[in-house]
Amino acid sequence: MNVQAAQAQDTDGAAGPTDKAAILAGIRARAGEFQSLRHIPQDVVDQFKRLGVYRAFVPERFGGDAVSPATFCRLIQDIAAADASAGWVASFGVSATYLATLPRDTYAAIFGTNPDTVFAGAMFPPQAARTVPGGYEVRGQWPWGSGIMGADLAGAGIKVEDNDTKLPLIAIMPRDKVTVVDTWKTVGLAATGSHDIKVDGVVVPREWTFVRGSIPTMEDRQFRYPSMALASQVLAVVALGAARANLDYIHETGSRQSVTGAPKPGARPYLQTEYAKARSLYLGAQALFYDTLDEAWEQLADNDRVDRDLHVRLRLVASKAAKDGAEAARMAFALGGSNAIEQGHPLIRNMIDAASVAQHAFLSEGTLTAAGAAMFDEPTMPGYP
Repeated sequence: MNVQAAQAQDTDGAAGPTDKAAILAGIRARAGEFQSLRHIPQDVVDQFKRLGVYRAFVPERFGGDAVSPATFCRLIQDIAAADASAGWVASFGVSATYLATLPRDTYAAIFGTNPDTVFAGAMFPPQAARTVPGGYEVRGQWPWGSGIMGADLAGAGIKVEDNDTKLPLIAIMPRDKVTVVDTWKTVGLAATGSHDIKVDGVVVPREWTFVRGSIPTMEDRQFRYPSMALASQVLAVVALGAARANLDYIHETGSRQSVTGAPKPGARPYLQTEYAKARSLYLGAQALFYDTLDEAWEQLADNDRVDRDLHVRLRLVASKAAKDGAEAARMAFALGGSNAIEQGHPLIRNMIDAASVAQHAFLSEGTLTAAGAAMFDEPTMPGYP
């Protein structure tokens, strides 16, 4: 392909390789700005749309790309390597899969109109909603609304008398019906804009609600992939992205001559050893992660669902990726010397961000306990087979 043809391709649909590199470079350069804002600005969310983040799992019949989980996770990892908070916000492109439990007509109304629709939700704790003519009257305030600043639609967890499941009901409404309460003031993942959302008397039609974790209403392969496993995987790769960024930083700076005249960092045996340990930890977690995702995707080509053992491993590799990514990022930080403790230094920011990913409920220590319990056919937490 000639240069003009390549440029033409980059301006139509998903971003091409050159465009993607430029977008990621821009995100990397603006990390400090994101930290100050405490959210990812709208122009960057628009760039995510250009990269295909929000239409990644949308069926082709609605204008989406219907990619595999591994393909999506690789994209999120690339964004997270540029900035972990940006990767976290972009990971909510996965919403197109669990919104597949909506009635088909509602799903078509959302994504058939705009396959790049951005959804953000604050699910827990579910707040009591009143049944009224036309649906449910929603009131309350919910924490952890990651990505709400750039969303088109917002979701809130509710509980109603006529929902006979133990799972929360999610009510979807236009973003302009929701008030954002500025509460997000953290050290880790500081730019995710995970503020509280507040709703005051919005009536949501029943057909714009769904039971989180219920069976999708469509049979596309991406909707048959275990939803809770995928929800944990798209977050776990943020830790892998942050680890990659730290390891790349050490590799790049390790080739520079010291201003004191001492040997280059990369020539020092202790750094060589510790860098190799950190890189191998990262590479091992990454390889197992993507191999397992690919195995599940292939299994779904000929089966309605993945088998139980593979389902457990899908959750396990997500927890491993998050924890090993966090540890690799920490090991790289430790090789950064005294400069790495400066406020805003990428090594310390990536280390804290990666550690924050591993703290998430989908990836925390309890998920390893659940995986072990499943392997012994003992009772497990929700989200495990």
